[in-house]
Amino acid sequence: MKSLAEKYGCNAIAIQCWNALQSEIHIMPCAANALLNEEGIPVVCETDIHGAISQLIAEAASMNERRVMFSDWTVRHPDNDNGELLQHCGPWPISVAKEKPTICVPVAFPQNGAVSAEAKHGPMSLVRFDGDEGEYSILLGHARGIDGPWTRGTYVWVEVNNLKRLEAKVVEGPYIHHVAAIHGDVVPVVYEACKYIGVKPDLYDPIEDKVKAYLHGEDVVFDEV
Repeated sequence: MKSLAEKYGCNAIAIQCWNALQSEIHIMPCAANALLNEEGIPVVCETDIHGAISQLIAEAASMNERRVMFSDWTVRHPDNDNGELLQHCGPWPISVAKEKPTICVPVAFPQNGAVSAEAKHGPMSLVRFDGDEGEYSILLGHARGIDGPWTRGTYVWVEVNNLKRLEAKVVEGPYIHHVAAIHGDVVPVVYEACKYIGVKPDLYDPIEDKVKAYLHGEDVVFDEV
């Protein structure tokens, strides 16, 4: 994958991680994805081109100092009404893990080759670039890693201020089931970037006035999730 990216001058990769590779060479590529993601070459799952763009945007907003967790929206937290599980088979960069990762067989697949580890908790930003019929926007907002039940693969439970409000954004679209999660706050940076790349910022919390004030140099404290 790295050789192909270098050959064609690509700075991100989107692959059909299943089921083509399983039928052709009988492997899961998740661990290879994790290693390339750690090197700063985003590799995303299920040929999600907009997901690759989401990851590039989030990492660029961190000045490429932090790595992204490319995630599925999955299920609600069993005990927290504003909690959600972000999870994928095992492609997350090693540096985001709060424990030593292991290699495992991912959920629903018989082949080995996925990374398994819970990600570090703490403040995060969620970013999803997507579009429909030529109209593009970026779903954007804050989250925080929290405790939750163990699961297989790479995962982290996150809490947002209002999960129902976020769910409405995802369900009503144009956003699909993947999101880029990154530790730290890149929300104001991505919001400002939208002005120059011709994309609509779509904040899932009503914090636009605070973001604008922050960008104007005012002292702003965003609500703790």
